[in-house]
Amino acid sequence: MYQQLLNKEKKLAVIGLGYVGLPIALEFAKHLSVIGFDINAQRIELMKQGIDPSKELESSAFEGCDIVFTDSLDVLREASFYIVAVPTPVDEHNIPDLIPVTKASETIGKVIKKGDFVVYESTVYPGCTEEDCLPIIEKLSGLKLGVDFKLGYSPERINPGDKEHTLAKIVKVVSGSDAEAAEEIAKTYEIVVTAGVHRASSIKVAEAAKIIENTQRDLNIALMNELSIIFDKMDINTFEVLEAAGTKWNFLRFQPGLVGGHCIGVDPYYLTYKANQLGYDAQVILAGRNINDDMPAYVAKKVVQHIIKHAKNVAEANVLVMGATFKENVSDIRNSKVAAVVKELQSFSLNVDVTDPHASDDELKHEYGFSLSASLKNHYDAIILAVPHDEYKALDVAYFESITQPHALFADLKGIFRNYSMSRKYWSL
Repeated sequence: MYQQLLNKEKKLAVIGLGYVGLPIALEFAKHLSVIGFDINAQRIELMKQGIDPSKELESSAFEGCDIVFTDSLDVLREASFYIVAVPTPVDEHNIPDLIPVTKASETIGKVIKKGDFVVYESTVYPGCTEEDCLPIIEKLSGLKLGVDFKLGYSPERINPGDKEHTLAKIVKVVSGSDAEAAEEIAKTYEIVVTAGVHRASSIKVAEAAKIIENTQRDLNIALMNELSIIFDKMDINTFEVLEAAGTKWNFLRFQPGLVGGHCIGVDPYYLTYKANQLGYDAQVILAGRNINDDMPAYVAKKVVQHIIKHAKNVAEANVLVMGATFKENVSDIRNSKVAAVVKELQSFSLNVDVTDPHASDDELKHEYGFSLSASLKNHYDAIILAVPHDEYKALDVAYFESITQPHALFADLKGIFRNYSMSRKYWSL
């Protein structure tokens, strides 16, 4: 398969062209003949024009690529090596939502043929690829794994907004349903991943490796958030503590903050869900999740307490929230915990304005029910710098003072301006 792909005798397809799928498809398209498949026809049209709907890639990323963008099964059927890169979210009860990945499996089941390869990149719990996805493919196609086609899993490691740790520069974990599958899949990824690949011993090991990457980060950030709450009661700045502790060579440099997005705030629930199915209650992981999920309410409470003490009428108080995406310098609003902060503030009848130079107003309105503010006031009772976009980091203290009341609170969640002197009350996590 590897050699036939390299000779362009066979085509590679990527199913799901979002933050993960599109960079993968374009990287492979520099070397192979690629089919980019997505069920969203509007997104397909944008990509045909060299536009990334996720606003992560420049138009130059599309240049010189041998790729066809389509939502047609007939075109998709021309491929022989399928990569699945669809989202794996959780529902409102934090239960894994496998609909996107099972629908993608149904799509593959309709187009796959003898000799083909299927590789999943979507983050799932260990066992999902073989226990949930594989049966769908076999049922719809009438083909049998190992006899008619090969299966693999290679977890995505795309980091939105990160221009340094790109696909080619991050070691790729690969696995296959048998030794031949693993080797062919590994060699295929080595075409684009210059950092090399790590051959996992099984698909389940590769799935587990991915799920603990973000679970580990989630737990470490939860510890920082809990420390922040404790240090706040002691009137100690958490970031100053972390700077001091960070002088030791083996101190892990995590920071407190709102934990959202489609990975860190979601993936641990896939692991705890599977653990629960096996009769085990994952106490530490869920404790970390609870702390991080409670942070929006904690931030809102600190702001409201300040306003109650200093504003004449709470119902007439104004709060500016700067940043709505789940992290800095991206347009991705999925599972943004800033939205939870806004909701908490509004529950106290506060007037809340929201700005963000990267987020889409229509997407925010559709997903969370609030819009970006067209114009700003000059008498805010509090500012929450929730997401440290570069545009906000370029501002100076005078700007924040110019749009706030003398009694205002400047809640700088990530401590960006902690070393600056200002006449407003300053607070950070």
